[in-house]
Amino acid sequence: MQFIVPKGLEKQKQKGIHADIFHPFPLILIHTPYGLKFFDYIAKTRIAKAYARANTYIMPAITLIAILLIISGISSIISNVSVRENAKAIGLRGNLLIPVINPILPLTYTLVALVISVFIHEAGHGIVARVYGIKVESTGIAFVLIIPVGAFVNLDKDELSRATLKEKSAVLTAGPLNNMILAAVSLTLLFLVLSTLTPIPSTNIPRSGLEIISVTQGSLAEKLGLTQGSSILSIGSTEIRSQNDLLHTLRSNIGKQPSIVWQNKEGNKITDNFSIPANIDPTKPILGVRTAAVSLDPKLALEFYKKYFTFDINHIVPILPPPTLAEQFVPFSDFMAPKYQSSIFGSSFAIIANTLFWLWFINFNLGIFNALPIAFLDGGQLYGSLIESRSKFDKKSLKNISSAVSTITIIIVALAIFLPYLPF
Repeated sequence: MQFIVPKGLEKQKQKGIHADIFHPFPLILIHTPYGLKFFDYIAKTRIAKAYARANTYIMPAITLIAILLIISGISSIISNVSVRENAKAIGLRGNLLIPVINPILPLTYTLVALVISVFIHEAGHGIVARVYGIKVESTGIAFVLIIPVGAFVNLDKDELSRATLKEKSAVLTAGPLNNMILAAVSLTLLFLVLSTLTPIPSTNIPRSGLEIISVTQGSLAEKLGLTQGSSILSIGSTEIRSQNDLLHTLRSNIGKQPSIVWQNKEGNKITDNFSIPANIDPTKPILGVRTAAVSLDPKLALEFYKKYFTFDINHIVPILPPPTLAEQFVPFSDFMAPKYQSSIFGSSFAIIANTLFWLWFINFNLGIFNALPIAFLDGGQLYGSLIESRSKFDKKSLKNISSAVSTITIIIVALAIFLPYLPF
């Protein structure tokens, strides 16, 4: 998400690198003059000038995609119980595009993608601003503690306010559009990488039960010796064939010492006993494993995943499941990657595929979010300028209309975030 410099900070004239620290929230802005000459150099090229002219009217298209996705998400939450439950399982932190805080974002890949994404976003604003002669006073990165959460270009507000509506539109659209372009490129390259994959021949050991995707460190499962790729066959006298079987059986054995039978990767069956403490919380994970009822055949999993790239009337954009949420279905996840090799990249394809996925994910989300008509975002600034340019109304009325649009959008976004927690 682009950070908008608060009013007053844009007037600072300090030279060199300096920081603004906000209290009590641990937000740190690092200002730097570096990159300004780069903006000036690129802005003089024909490509930059053509890009500035071409992107003037594109923001509404990005905003439309964002709004349709939010409405689609709200509809799914209302109509689909599993969508609500999955959203609650991830938690509210899953709505923040910040590694460490968001449980589905892998730290390394996300940090790399975030740094690239915010640079591309802000470079778009800075370069197009210089195409139209609008001064860029400084650039910088916003941190929450030591985690980069955004970037900004510090434009001269007076010069931006004097620019024509078309010029403002080009400057404000450049950031989200850059993100959408990089997202599209990353998505295309990801598909090409997946097209080079072939399943590695396996011994095809017959399996039954519930396959383990991952084991939580320090859990009962780890103490028992259960590993990724093993299958839980039975607990006590109950055969385990589904996630519901596992949950019900574990809860019914709280305070007891049931036996457990599982099959390891080599196909050997192992029997052991374990103790479930009587004071354990039955609403929280008891065994400490993530499981799948059926592990897809690698060939079928690859074909299934490629279908997500198909555009149809029900999906205006391909929504790919993250490798951290659907390990058994994503060919480049930690769980599935060992089952493939690439004709070009060999076994290293997973690093490339994950990098491209998270570049797509971060850029797409940054692009559509910044295009929303919310006051402090790029879309909000553009639509606010558009509304306030209508001379047949007085300025106070126009500002009220702009504020109303922003408030309604915030309410809709908040509804999409908190809806899974409301009673149905």
